[in-house]
Amino acid sequence: MSTTALTLDEIYALAHDCLTKNGADAANAKALSTTIHNAERDGSHSHGLFRLPAYVASLRSGKVKGDAKPVATEITPAVIRLHGDNGYAPIAHEVGLPLLAEAASRFGIAVLGITHVHHMAALWPEVEFLAERGLVGMACTPYMPAVAPAGATKPLFGTNPLSFAWPRPDTTPVVFDMATAAMAMGEVQIAARDGHDVPMGTGLNADGEMTTDPSQIANGGVLLPFGGYKGSAIAMMVELLSAGLVGENFSFEAKEGDNGDGGPPQGGQFILAMSPKIISSHDDWASHCAGFFTKLTGLEGVRLPGERRHKNRLSDAPRQINTPLVEKIRSLMD
Repeated sequence: MSTTALTLDEIYALAHDCLTKNGADAANAKALSTTIHNAERDGSHSHGLFRLPAYVASLRSGKVKGDAKPVATEITPAVIRLHGDNGYAPIAHEVGLPLLAEAASRFGIAVLGITHVHHMAALWPEVEFLAERGLVGMACTPYMPAVAPAGATKPLFGTNPLSFAWPRPDTTPVVFDMATAAMAMGEVQIAARDGHDVPMGTGLNADGEMTTDPSQIANGGVLLPFGGYKGSAIAMMVELLSAGLVGENFSFEAKEGDNGDGGPPQGGQFILAMSPKIISSHDDWASHCAGFFTKLTGLEGVRLPGERRHKNRLSDAPRQINTPLVEKIRSLMD
């Protein structure tokens, strides 16, 4: 695979220039470019520059507003609704997450329900934002049907990611961000691009048969939930929290209303923040939990979720980016 070395500043500039040349205003371009930069910084390649052509496609088609101005409304002191103005999710997060953190820090628990956004990034930035402020965070969002419920061969669920972060004072938070599918579609697409097989159980081909060929899954096939019925139940929970509870599209409804430009559909997001300082009855909740993490990491072979990403971000070395992808992005600015 041919790669091009780009510094983190060059990655940000490439994303920012491409977005502004395709209809994003300064605020929206900054928010989304930061998200792309941070994904590449942390080694989350499937959610970095790889997503940029699809972002551009939705700006060009007019499905996504490049000058979106999200508006938050306090329904109760602990419930915040945010209308994303049909923009990309990162600009909505800039508006809503500080309000959510403030509410949870004051009342112990708070919810942010986001509607009218287009989310195609990783989910860890939202919950990590909360954990860095001493809060427990959980977030989830639907997408378009790509995953067959357990026992089925046709898609109904999105990849329906779920993220969680636990604060640890004086060190990095514990963070996981996972698709409820056996593998995120972006990772399947990258495997197909790079000619790698995927594990058996990742998905089915167009004939409903198990396959390790990612191109057969991504083109006419279907992903499977992780863990069979267990992953399927969690995927259903994500649909209900981030569509049913928030009041936005379920994955199948998102597809019905989408223009098929290749970018993310309109949807919603559910984000929960909790304050252990207020909720816990333990005098020193942080030390109590630190003892748990010491026991956990003392087991041979255990690595805390998010540890690898946090280690990656310590390096300011250039990142190796797929050369055809870089060339494609640059062509979008012609």
